[in-house]
Amino acid sequence: MNKISSIRNFCIIAHIDHGKSTLADRILEHTETISKKKMQDQILDSMDLERERGITIKSHSIRINYKNHILNLIDTPGHVDFTYEVSRTLSASEGALLVVDAAQGIEAQTVTNYLLALENNLEVIPVINKVDLPNADVENVSEQIIDLIGCRKEEILHVSAKTGLGIENVLDAIIDRIPTPNLPDSDEFKALIFDSIFDRFRGVVAYVRVYEGEIKRGDKIKFFSHGTIYDVDEVGHFVIERKKSDSLSVGEVGYVIANIRDIEHVLSGDTITNFQKPCNEPLPGFQKIKPMVFSGLFPSDAEDYDDLRTALEKLKLNDASLLFEPEVSDALGFGYRCGFLGLLHMEIIQERLDREFGLSIVTTPPNVKYLANLKDGSQVEVQRPALLPEPKFLESLMEPIVRAEILTPVEYIGNVMKLCQDKRGQYKSTSYLSSTKVQLIYDLPLGEILFDFYDRMKSCSKGYASFDYTFKEYRIAKLDKLDILINKEPVDALSMICAKEDSYHRGLALCQKLKELIPRHQIQIPIQASIGSRVIARTNIQPFRKNVTEKLYGGDVTRKNKLLQKQKKGKKRMRMIGKVEVPQEALLAVLKI
Repeated sequence: MNKISSIRNFCIIAHIDHGKSTLADRILEHTETISKKKMQDQILDSMDLERERGITIKSHSIRINYKNHILNLIDTPGHVDFTYEVSRTLSASEGALLVVDAAQGIEAQTVTNYLLALENNLEVIPVINKVDLPNADVENVSEQIIDLIGCRKEEILHVSAKTGLGIENVLDAIIDRIPTPNLPDSDEFKALIFDSIFDRFRGVVAYVRVYEGEIKRGDKIKFFSHGTIYDVDEVGHFVIERKKSDSLSVGEVGYVIANIRDIEHVLSGDTITNFQKPCNEPLPGFQKIKPMVFSGLFPSDAEDYDDLRTALEKLKLNDASLLFEPEVSDALGFGYRCGFLGLLHMEIIQERLDREFGLSIVTTPPNVKYLANLKDGSQVEVQRPALLPEPKFLESLMEPIVRAEILTPVEYIGNVMKLCQDKRGQYKSTSYLSSTKVQLIYDLPLGEILFDFYDRMKSCSKGYASFDYTFKEYRIAKLDKLDILINKEPVDALSMICAKEDSYHRGLALCQKLKELIPRHQIQIPIQASIGSRVIARTNIQPFRKNVTEKLYGGDVTRKNKLLQKQKKGKKRMRMIGKVEVPQEALLAVLKI
């Protein structure tokens, strides 16, 4: 058997919590890739955060020897925020195990990941997991899978990743059904980078899949996206740890170390080639990852500013999709404006800053990037509300629209549709996956789904609905910039861009909340919500009152009036020079709503 015909490259795709990492554990255990002594749950998830939440954040690759075959398993992230990484992982494989939970059936990300696998012409092997559960509905789930991918019932494998039932059938199906890598047309070296990790002693370690030619130590490699050249220091495979080898050839998955110190040089989806014998065309599908959600991160204690910068730089070494730049806020001081792939990505970064670096941080409400069309014909990007040009220069505002796919049991379809209408959604289609499950397609503004969409969807469907989205386009919308003024001074941290029909309700809610949170002063403090120069909502914080006439004990009324006039003048002077300090707790409480 020649080497290439014994190779099978495959990945596992599934909705969150359908047992993807557990199935990988059983495969590694069954093939004795890992000894029983070293085995632990979710072995491929290296972060504590991944284990606790039961999600995969980073892709991992592992080489398995089984029945004279080399199986390269590439573990993929399961969340919508990491769709681009999943698509790169899929393009590095020839086949995929599509794992579906026997109790929950097909969910939104199952459909999305299956369509991604189809785009990459992968051989899909359907697997029903958790068949040992008392509430497993294998018949119904089998029908859903047949409707989705059009396979025969006998092609669906039944496994229990927890107990190890049916794992041998899965391994045999991988060998029998997944095709071998294609033989290349030329011997020029060409490989796809599908992920990378930073090693502080060796630099960036690139995870690669070789399509043409061979690479070994001492070769000069060139990156297609930026043309930088490096000398290869080491190549090898992953068998949990890195295992050095003489070379990587066609069809193999492994790693390349070339003393690369800049994580920006190793981009997921990029192509590397041999500098002496370069290939002409890069592999298709590469794009620079663009952040979708932006938020300001500020240290709770101003003295932690340098520590926050160091922490973000260290996180960026293992996460090239994190972007940050310095930002100054009048209310919160010095901090960083960060760009994230989505809300989960943002949550993970915040949690890692807290756990790994012990930093307490304040975050401004997440917002999306808008495009502002100006009257002079130019277009500018608006990453935070404070940067929005004045209305007199503004022609129109464009907001990002996503194509949302929601899977829900039939009885909650009305609730879910009402929620989408409330969020300015545009209905596209409905299709029934089975007699009990329905798929809804909506176009939704990304800015509307940032805040409470997911929580409201879960509560209106009693937790059964699942949701996935992909970016579609920028579209002109009727939007307003809402400013909050405290004592006639705008507070930049509380500015937001919202739909015209929502601006009054949001402004009023914020004013009333701030009235409860800001302490009373000696002067009356007006809290206003404004759009441009027009105030749309207002509340007042009443001043403390001092009874200046209590020391009087009779006499003429003019004495009393004189004291009241004197107090009035003092209050007026105080209002002119007085500054209202907004306490951090008040800002935090408002940012949380």
